[in-house]
Amino acid sequence: MSDSPPRTASILAVGSELLGTTRLDTNSLFLTGEIETMGLTVVRKACVGDEWRELEAEIGFALSRAPLLVVSGGLGPTADDRTKEVLAAVLGRKLVRDEEILARLRERFRRRGYEMPRVNEKQADVIEGAVVLPNRRGSAPGFLVEAGGRTVVLLPGVPAELKAMWTDEAAPRLASVYGTAGVRRRVLKVGGLPESVVEERIQPVYAAWPEVPVTILANAGEVQLHFAARGTAEEASKLLDRLEADFRKALGGDIFGRDADTLEGNVGALLKSRGQTLALAESCTGGLVAARLTEVPGASDYFLGSAVTYANSAKAGLAGVRLETLQRFGAVSEETACEMAAGARLGFGATIGLAVTGIAGPSGGTAEKPVGTVHMALDAADGTRLHRRHLFPGDRAQIRRWTVSATLVMIRKHLLEAGGGGGR
Repeated sequence: MSDSPPRTASILAVGSELLGTTRLDTNSLFLTGEIETMGLTVVRKACVGDEWRELEAEIGFALSRAPLLVVSGGLGPTADDRTKEVLAAVLGRKLVRDEEILARLRERFRRRGYEMPRVNEKQADVIEGAVVLPNRRGSAPGFLVEAGGRTVVLLPGVPAELKAMWTDEAAPRLASVYGTAGVRRRVLKVGGLPESVVEERIQPVYAAWPEVPVTILANAGEVQLHFAARGTAEEASKLLDRLEADFRKALGGDIFGRDADTLEGNVGALLKSRGQTLALAESCTGGLVAARLTEVPGASDYFLGSAVTYANSAKAGLAGVRLETLQRFGAVSEETACEMAAGARLGFGATIGLAVTGIAGPSGGTAEKPVGTVHMALDAADGTRLHRRHLFPGDRAQIRRWTVSATLVMIRKHLLEAGGGGGR
């Protein structure tokens, strides 16, 4: 590589499954962020299947567009894993069997109680002149190849393997050439506010920082603020911290986290730090709130369980809702939601019970209770009783997603108010 290489890069994801309907290329999102921190601009991203001619053509074209090419996938042991072989052909290089890599592969299989299949032997083949990037999480090693002022990095397609290999092996080598004065990004996450409300409240921040572009992305029940700064890690972090402080002044405790933080993780941390436990009774969400909460490792420390009470008989039998309440007010009502919350708390022995019941559609709505009507209630051992009625937009899936997020926001706000705490 030259002393001052052009500061552009291409990313290529290999795998015929990425061209279908079952798999998404998420690796390129991670790699883009990492490449930007070195001050490089990604000028091309592409997905290509495993067919030799297509892969050969795409690699050649990508190398003509930018001096750095990062490739993910196609390093496995099967016949259609041919990324390394195609790159060797494009560069006019030989493949050389590395006996040390082969021995490590065999030992890896022995530790798992297997003899290594012969098909795995090809993973020990190294492109002539390449730097081998060890794979501590899988069997396929990666490679860094330099040729004619171009650099190609080959990484495995499995996301956990790719991220570890990039961070531990590839990035330090590339940073020594390209440096680390690039773009750093930050994401702030807001729960429970409509996008338009967030936009209005942060107008003063826009005015104070006209040179920093901010992107607002809205999902069901969550709004994200994306912004970036250029410079070394220290320089960019200082600017991002100042901008984040201004956003927090504008939005306060409605910001529940940043970057990889999740709403369910924030709720779990609050429950744990305050010594509280939670139980649920879910109707229209069918267990989706419990699913979100239990995505967090260690959720059993504070989450006791959920009763999915879809039918009225289940609401009465599992959540303790009185038949009189169901007959008089209906399953989708404030009264039923409140009794469900109390029943969940008492039934599981939790300090907080929360319930949700509604009409997710597409049928079942009435003039009085249209599709999207959702009642949620909270019942706490400290005597707190809360109820919220919502009318959520969208189809069945969207209404259920809105409901789950709003439920988590309701728990979070109760914990903050009861504990006198602030945001993240």
